[in-house]
Amino acid sequence: MPDISRVGVISKPGAEAARKIVPELLEWLRARGLEVRCDEATATYASGLAALPREQVAEDCGLLIVLGGDGTLLAAARALGGRAVPLFAVNLGGLGFLTAIATDEIYPELERALRGEHRIGKRRLLGCEVRRGEQPASQYEALNDVVFTKASIARMIDLDTYVDTRFVCRYKADGLIVSTPTGSTAYSLSAGGPIIFPRVAALCITPICPHMLTNRPVIVPDSSVIEVVNRAEDDATYLTIDGQVGEPLKEGDHVVCRSSPHYLQLIRPPRSHFFDVLRQKLKWGER
Repeated sequence: MPDISRVGVISKPGAEAARKIVPELLEWLRARGLEVRCDEATATYASGLAALPREQVAEDCGLLIVLGGDGTLLAAARALGGRAVPLFAVNLGGLGFLTAIATDEIYPELERALRGEHRIGKRRLLGCEVRRGEQPASQYEALNDVVFTKASIARMIDLDTYVDTRFVCRYKADGLIVSTPTGSTAYSLSAGGPIIFPRVAALCITPICPHMLTNRPVIVPDSSVIEVVNRAEDDATYLTIDGQVGEPLKEGDHVVCRSSPHYLQLIRPPRSHFFDVLRQKLKWGER
């Protein structure tokens, strides 16, 4: 059996389904002698819980249970801070490409995980550094994508883009998405980008409503360094990481994206396959 003696739980705030699930889940875990650490949202669903900041929940844990949707999972991935802790992601409703475990599968799949029989899908993160002048200004890690969008109402933004120091083009567009294979089914997909199989070692550059209709998504190896130089005026471009955190950019800021050394470890149900998820979530036809 794996060494899982402490389990973390992170929950979506205000999720009606969690009000029933969380007390039952905590009782189930404690009945098996497991120590449980919870974030503030989880503590609102059960009495007598000591809450921790999300960034501390996974410390010294052998497993992190995430109750919610893909947004909650993205927040949990950021809170891990590079720790190699497997995520047990439960979908409480909604689209949920990443939260593949249904509520009626929680306890059978947890039993499987505690026995060490679970299947883990490794999803590589994308590192992002903002350079202002000669100095690094900020750093992020994304599971899905790094997105440049216009902050003003109607004006397009200019973004000079390089791959491994080779100039690609100056995108005149509403924005630009640099996505991982995991993020290919998120914002990039809605902007016309391709679906990338999770194990493909690639990154995708997808323009958002480009002025030149010949600007199309480009797939590059995940060993590539993608550099985007903001040519728009100060604060006209906003940088967003996984749709959840970010900052306005200054004119001349360089944003460098490269594959991170860190991976997210997602526990996958044994019967679930990527194409099964696509058929279900995207309503593709059955045979």
